[in-house]
Amino acid sequence: MRYTFAMKPSLLNDTAFENIAHSTNTFSSHFHDTYAIGITHEGMFKSHHERQIISAYERTTRIINPGEIHGGDSYAWKYTNFYPSVELLSTLYEQMYGEKKIPIFEQHIIEDAELYARLAAFFHTIYANEEPMHSESKLIDALSYLIAHYAQKTTSYLFTCKDPKAMSVVIDYIHDNLGSDITLDTLASTAHVSKYHFLRLFKNHTGLTPHQYIIAGRVCKAKTLVIKGESLSQVALQAGFSDQSHFIRSFRKIYGYSPKTLLQKSNFILYK
Repeated sequence: MRYTFAMKPSLLNDTAFENIAHSTNTFSSHFHDTYAIGITHEGMFKSHHERQIISAYERTTRIINPGEIHGGDSYAWKYTNFYPSVELLSTLYEQMYGEKKIPIFEQHIIEDAELYARLAAFFHTIYANEEPMHSESKLIDALSYLIAHYAQKTTSYLFTCKDPKAMSVVIDYIHDNLGSDITLDTLASTAHVSKYHFLRLFKNHTGLTPHQYIIAGRVCKAKTLVIKGESLSQVALQAGFSDQSHFIRSFRKIYGYSPKTLLQKSNFILYK
C-alpha cells in the first residue's frame, strides 16, 4: 500500500538522526518527547521497554512512543534512528484517514522486512543529502506503511493518556521547569500528597524515580541544543545541569557516547 501526500518539508525541521556503526554499551532508562524509530543493521540490542525485556536483532525495527521509558544493553549494535515529532505522525495519520489522531504503536520490536527496507531507503536519502522532495517521499512511504500496519490510535497525548490527574500535573510541571531547580517538596505539593507517598506513586507510574526522570528530561533537551550548535557549557546551563561534567556524565549514561561526539562526527544530523 502506497500513499502520496503534500507534506510540508518543515515537518522534519529539528528532527534528529543518529547512525551508529558499533555500540556495546548500557543505556540508562530515559524517555523522549518525540517518537524514536530505528532499524538494526547488525548485532543485537536487549531493550528494557516499559518493564519488559525484548531483543532487537538484525533487520528489525524498533519503535518507541513519546514518553515511554526505555533503556537497555547493546552488543556490537549497528543501527540508525530518528526522532520524528508527534505533529509529524499525527499529520500523516490525518492525511491517510481524514481525522486528527495520534498513532500509538503497541509493538516495540517489529520483524518486517518491508518496513526495514522502506526505513533504510529513507535514512539513505538523509545521509546522502539528497533533494528534500526525495527524502520527504521516502519518509511518507516508510511512515505510512508503519501507521497502516502497526498503529493503534488515540486522541490523547501519550504523556497524559495513562496518567492519573495528579501525575499528569507533576509531569507537566517537570517539563516546564527542566532548566530550573526542581525540589521534591514542590513536586509532592503539586500532586497534593506527602513526599513519601509521592515517591511511591511516581515510581509506580513512570518506572523512574523523580530524579531519574528529571535527568532524562534534561538530557533529552540538551541533545537537541547540542545538535543545533550550542556550546556544551551553555547547553549544560540551559538544560538545568549543575555543571558541564554532570551533563556529560548523564548524557553518556543514556546514549552510550559523549555529547562531544555530536559535534565531531557526521553521523548525527538535525534535519533543516
